[in-house]
Amino acid sequence: MSTPIVAIVGATATGKSAVSLELAHLLGATPGVPGAEIVNADSMQFYRGMDIGTAKLPLADRRGVVHHQIDTLDVTEDASVAHFQEAARADIAAIQARGLRALVVGGSGLYLRALLDRFDFPGTDPEVRARLEARAEAEGPGILHRELAALDPAAAAKIHPRNAKRIVRALEIIEVAGDYTSSLPRHEYEAPAVQIALELPYPVLDERIESRVERMWDDGLVDEVERLVDAGLRDGVTARRAVGYAETLAHLDGELDAAQTRELIARNTRRLARKQDRWFRPDPRVKWIAAPVDEADVPRAARDALALLRTLES
Repeated sequence: MSTPIVAIVGATATGKSAVSLELAHLLGATPGVPGAEIVNADSMQFYRGMDIGTAKLPLADRRGVVHHQIDTLDVTEDASVAHFQEAARADIAAIQARGLRALVVGGSGLYLRALLDRFDFPGTDPEVRARLEARAEAEGPGILHRELAALDPAAAAKIHPRNAKRIVRALEIIEVAGDYTSSLPRHEYEAPAVQIALELPYPVLDERIESRVERMWDDGLVDEVERLVDAGLRDGVTARRAVGYAETLAHLDGELDAAQTRELIARNTRRLARKQDRWFRPDPRVKWIAAPVDEADVPRAARDALALLRTLES
């Protein structure tokens, strides 16, 4: 049996990046030499230039740990779960061939499930998708979501009424394959894996999110978004809708002042964090540990993750 993949998952701002770096070093046989490489599963960190708003670790802060699936897309490109599955699985195979542990880190639930679980993607039809995308643009996603609810209530319940991309894909699958819900990944790993989730009480998490948004703003989020606009951000289907970027675009358009923008980013980030938390809770395979309460607590959280990993592997 191959060495299990380790996934560090959970809501945004729980400290996944810091814990995964520490764990990578704990897994090493030689002090200072990491025993793992990281495969990013945060879909917004795929985008080049989206650094501040995604809390992407700068290269200098990665402590010598090799990262994969970061900066793989331009902001004009659409992220693809199927492409990520293929590319990230190839990364994991190469990491394991080097005798290292693969650490998958992120909070994008569908991408994680597609990577870790048995999941064969339903067929596509460009004409059907183009027609549905045109309708979503002209009529708004709400109408299509109501149609989805009539066709597959379980699917509609899992997709936000404003998430046009996922609504269109669900309706495309129904039209092409006849069913959507049965096409979703099952709780069955493609290869041996362990999922360890970090959790914080919501009041503590909310305070951390507030602080993160203020720090991002002070670090130059507005300047970053202006640069990305020059790179075509407004033409991107996925990137321009990311939390932090959509609100800042509205600020640049004069729709929100600075204070309103920061508050809206914080509010939408809190909503995202709860959505991520709810995604992982029903999965009985996910094991939970206390997230670090501050930077000094990161080693403790990493040791807890390692102890849990050793227990699950024994």
